[in-house]
This record gives sequence, C-alpha cells and structure tokens, in this order.
Amino acid sequence: MGKGMKAGKKPKQPKMGNAQQMAQMQAMQKKMDEVQAQIDEMEATATSGGGAVTVTVTGKKEIKDIQILQEVVDPDDVEMLQDLILTAANEALRQMEEISQAEMSKFTAGLGIPGF
Repeated sequence: MGKGMKAGKKPKQPKMGNAQQMAQMQAMQKKMDEVQAQIDEMEATATSGGGAVTVTVTGKKEIKDIQILQEVVDPDDVEMLQDLILTAANEALRQMEEISQAEMSKFTAGLGIPGF
C-alpha cells in the first residue's frame, strides 16, 4: 500500500469532467424546459356523441373550452349529457398526454433514462 492509504480505500480520481458534465446537464434541463413550454401552448380537442359535445384542453392539461349542441340538452336526461362531457374531456386529456409524451420522447430518446 502507498503512503497515506488505508486498506479498502481507493485512490481519488481526478475530477476533470465534472464541469463539462454539469454544463451538459444544465443545457439538457434548459432544452427540457423549452420543450415543456411548447407543450404547455398546445391544445387537443375531442368530441363525443357524434360531435354533440366538444372539449378542448391545453398542454397544461386544463380544460379550455366546452361546446354543447343545443339539441343534446335534455332536462329529462341530464346523465347522458354528463356522460358525453366526461367522455370528450377524458379523450382530450388522453390525447394531450400522448402528445406530451411524444414530444418529450423526441428529446429523451437517446439518453437512456428509465421512465422517459
């Protein structure tokens, strides 16, 4: 064993690449933030009941607009209208999630990060 070394300890490796790795990570984070900002500006629209209900959601997964055709509004069948709204909203949210994942996977495809 060399002078000053204790059993079981490995000699310290020089930290030459740390600054470069940190810069790469910061650049990657900036790019991911830019992609997320682009996604936040996107919209997805879905319909149900043959177009009776239309729901638009944003990339932030917030409902932006709901359109309901007057002929589908039946005071004696409120449950049907509720189902149509839920169906359209859930489909629009599913579409936006799919868009979001596709956009992020373009960026993360070569990184080999689990879950991305």
